[in-house]
Amino acid sequence: MAYQGFAQEYLGMPAVTRAYTTACVLTTAAVQLEFITPFQLYFNPDLIFRKFQIWRLITNFLFFGPLGFSFFFNMIFLYRYCRMLEEGSFRGRTADFVFMFLFGGFLMTLFGLFASLFFLGQAFTIMLVYVWSRRNPYIRMNFFGLLNFQAPFLPWVLMGFSLLLGNSIIIDLLGIAVGHIYYFLEDVFPNQPGGKKLLLTPGFLLRKQNMFCFMLRIKADLEIKEAGRWYLTHLKRIPTITLFLRIVQKTNLETKTRTSSSIHSNTGDFSMWPDSSLLAGLNAVAQRSYWNNTSCHSNV
Repeated sequence: MAYQGFAQEYLGMPAVTRAYTTACVLTTAAVQLEFITPFQLYFNPDLIFRKFQIWRLITNFLFFGPLGFSFFFNMIFLYRYCRMLEEGSFRGRTADFVFMFLFGGFLMTLFGLFASLFFLGQAFTIMLVYVWSRRNPYIRMNFFGLLNFQAPFLPWVLMGFSLLLGNSIIIDLLGIAVGHIYYFLEDVFPNQPGGKKLLLTPGFLLRKQNMFCFMLRIKADLEIKEAGRWYLTHLKRIPTITLFLRIVQKTNLETKTRTSSSIHSNTGDFSMWPDSSLLAGLNAVAQRSYWNNTSCHSNV
């Protein structure tokens, strides 16, 4: 049962959140099992551009360190706010959500060239938190039962918590900066006098989204047809079931009437109870079903 619940929850996750979270967990598991090492994953411009180890542009966003408090803390925030964004302001806009990933990853990679940063997954998580917090400014937050604040302060609270743990806040500042750039260009500047939308989702992403939606519609149509086929297959059983329910309902009404009369008369007559009538009803259902089936076979 626990496995079925986990599988149902996993399959119920939005597509982008499921893909990114799974990639992060599998990457960390591969490092933990020593299939690969962090030295094969970290961001290194020399190895990327001189030895064409292009995968480092992606893998540095997937590794959050070895299993421990920091890893689980980052994964919880990544899953929670990535899913709330995809199911909230990006609902039905998967292409725009993927484009936000690409835009944020591109800016962080540019900053990483000058800041000597090796892993950018935590900064990416802070970016998601920042965008969500600015789009939900009136939600009240509670941090470990210690602090109560409005949602826009959440990235700064996380940065302060990281500072208390002795970590560098450069990663957090990078995530906040990239998140603010995206939020300003997407939500603020287009609504200003003379402003316009500068972040336009590429056409190939929109085509992929339309194809994905088309495949989902085909799947839904197939499920509806399968349900209709099942209904037609079992349609002949419906009159028998309906008759059975009516007999049971009638029996219950008779039981209530006889029970009340038995209580008032205090005779203790057990023949008032519905055993015989219920058995007679079931017998009638069986006989009717038998004669119906016999008539169907005789017509054939």
